[in-house]
Amino acid sequence: MEEFHKVRRLPPYVFEQVNRLKASARSKGTDIIDLGMGNPDLPTPKAIVDKLVDVVRDPHTHRYSSSRGIPGLRRAQANYYARRFGVKLNPETQVVATLGSKEGFANMAQAITAPGDVVICPNPTYPIHAFGFIMSGGVIRSIQSEPDSSFIPALERAVRHSIPKPLALILNYPSNPTAHVASLDFYKDVVEFAKKHDLIILSDLAYAEIYFDGSPPPSVLQVPGAMDVCVEFTSMSKTFSMPGWRMGFAVGNERLISALTRVKSYLDYGAFTPIQVAATAALNSDGAEIEEVRGIYRKRRDVMVDAFGRAGFHVPPPAATMFAWAPIPEAFKTLGSLEFSKLLIEHADVAVAPGVGFGEHGDDYVRIALVENEHRIRQAARNIKRFLATHAAKPDNVVTLSARR
Repeated sequence: MEEFHKVRRLPPYVFEQVNRLKASARSKGTDIIDLGMGNPDLPTPKAIVDKLVDVVRDPHTHRYSSSRGIPGLRRAQANYYARRFGVKLNPETQVVATLGSKEGFANMAQAITAPGDVVICPNPTYPIHAFGFIMSGGVIRSIQSEPDSSFIPALERAVRHSIPKPLALILNYPSNPTAHVASLDFYKDVVEFAKKHDLIILSDLAYAEIYFDGSPPPSVLQVPGAMDVCVEFTSMSKTFSMPGWRMGFAVGNERLISALTRVKSYLDYGAFTPIQVAATAALNSDGAEIEEVRGIYRKRRDVMVDAFGRAGFHVPPPAATMFAWAPIPEAFKTLGSLEFSKLLIEHADVAVAPGVGFGEHGDDYVRIALVENEHRIRQAARNIKRFLATHAAKPDNVVTLSARR
């Protein structure tokens, strides 16, 4: 039977191949150390859970909620932006709650994209950044992901060679998967470019609070005039260890927020009200929970960089996010990231995310998530050390052996 049109536009899900191997190994009793999916293992802080439990006892909160977010939640997000970035937002017109930043991106794509619209997107990048627009009928033009001096020239080429003229530009810093961090000066240059070429900027700032070195990552909305062209997406998933709660936000340009709010009003009734109330309490807290989460990820990062390095697998230390973006060891580079990731599961009992799943320009890398404790990270390093010692000399042989299974 022929696949539906939108389904045909989606490539095979790369991560599913790794997931099948993980499931198969676990069904045989193998202890897989899973550093693949960015699924935080840390519990949601007790105060947030207690607020949820308290509110859920009120049966009035069990009814349909507000698609755009209850007023107190939108005010709390506006106050967070004021404290953290010095950005003033009108909670009535410039803030909308989303079911995680992923849903926000997908529905923004539905709201603003006409068939054939061109969207400029970094490669590699988090899949929804590209595929939200592809599913909406758009066309992706890829550019580099590094926020360096070559970014604006790459943008200029993308605009010059795109027909029709691009509609929007995707930004994601700190970046998933590469962990690149952008400066405020970088954002100033991009906003100036976007205004000159009538581009919408959609910024994913989900990892704003997971940083380790230097100053806190900025928001593009700190740039004077950015509000004219920009919407920014944030999430409580990593900041407050609330991934399953599905709580995020879009903030910024009133026209774009209005479009997203209208689309969402046809599709959902918002998150469960007790979740929204608990999220409000989290945003209004003193930030101690955020600092604790940041400290745990920093320790895990340091352990990973050290232990993996001594195992023979060089991992550049990320300055932010809960991920490391690591080049495939030289002996295995010709295999590509998917095959290398399969080998780590089969021969080292360690799962990572193949870089090609984030775009073809990520195929020389794997993404390693800091979602296991320090003991498990060290065990993963020991397993990888044994694997490299055994197979690095003849990587093609181990691939052939795996293929025969």
